[in-house]
Amino acid sequence: MKLEDFNYPLTKELIAQFPCKKRDESRLMILHKKNGAIEHRTFFELTEYLKAGDVLVLNNTKVIPARLFGRKTTGGIVEVLLLQKSEVISRRSEVWNCLINPARGLKKGSEIAFEHGLRATVIEKKADGNWIVELHTDRDIDDAIENIGKMPLPPYIKREMGDNAAAMIDSERYQTVFAKNKGAIAAPTGGLHFTNELLKKIRELGAEIFYITLHTGLGTFKPVKADNIIEHKMEPEYYNIDPAVFEAIKYAKMEKRRIVAVGSTATRALETMVNPPSPPFAKGGMGGFGWEMPILSGTTDLFIYPGYRFNAVDALITNFHLPKSTLLMLVAAFAGRDSIMEAYKEAVRHGYRFFSYGDAMLIV
Repeated sequence: MKLEDFNYPLTKELIAQFPCKKRDESRLMILHKKNGAIEHRTFFELTEYLKAGDVLVLNNTKVIPARLFGRKTTGGIVEVLLLQKSEVISRRSEVWNCLINPARGLKKGSEIAFEHGLRATVIEKKADGNWIVELHTDRDIDDAIENIGKMPLPPYIKREMGDNAAAMIDSERYQTVFAKNKGAIAAPTGGLHFTNELLKKIRELGAEIFYITLHTGLGTFKPVKADNIIEHKMEPEYYNIDPAVFEAIKYAKMEKRRIVAVGSTATRALETMVNPPSPPFAKGGMGGFGWEMPILSGTTDLFIYPGYRFNAVDALITNFHLPKSTLLMLVAAFAGRDSIMEAYKEAVRHGYRFFSYGDAMLIV
């Protein structure tokens, strides 16, 4: 399967730069898998497509202000993007995997100084171009990062340095209302459309709502460079699913109730939960070994593309994704490539807003 199979034309005017004024007033495209039929609704009308017994699964990861700006000992300004915490030495010292730009002149032992007394000591440069650094401070590390870090918005969202009004919006809206567990460097954007009021209405329908965690990182957004997409390797991302949540999902599946995943990250975590013991492109079903020996915590590098057979997820809420991205490949696997590419053409024709701050799609 070729990378170009997942390309589509998109004008920059359709790339959302700011969120909809109210979270649940974004547009919602309904795509029916069976016949490719499309409906155009508003997100707060989601309740019309859910029913008693449905199980809604959301990712409660919380985005950390992972962009840190500091100075090398030579005086040069550098940006450090925190990717993943690998070791906690103490409240005042942690080891992180990160990206550094520009990295010219840095080597083992180099120091980077930030505001609020935070410093980074370079431990090593990895073969993949990432860096391992030790962050240390006389204060609490988390407090220091919260005080000086910036929200790690994707590059297609343009911001001017010093635009405090935009920064205030991003600090609230590039985070779900149910964000809880710190560790993501990007928001689980399918969840950005939910309000507490809408979640309450969903519960009142008789649907169940559960939360799992996958810390969105480079694995979700790493560009696909291989022309043959199956050669692409996902970066591992940490996830955790409470045993009680797994049991509730398993019970719902046994009763043939729908599991509705919110976002690609929740989807990948749920599928990883039951898929590793069996071939990912062979349907295991409820009798599959994965349901008896689930993997509830760890890292996932599961790459979902057309041909994949879903074992856990029955319906999917998601945003409109970048061309040639693993996210687009995942939804194409779920709904069928031809249906998804036609739905994206329809979204462009109808002026839907794309990517992180854009509109949503429900695939049923």
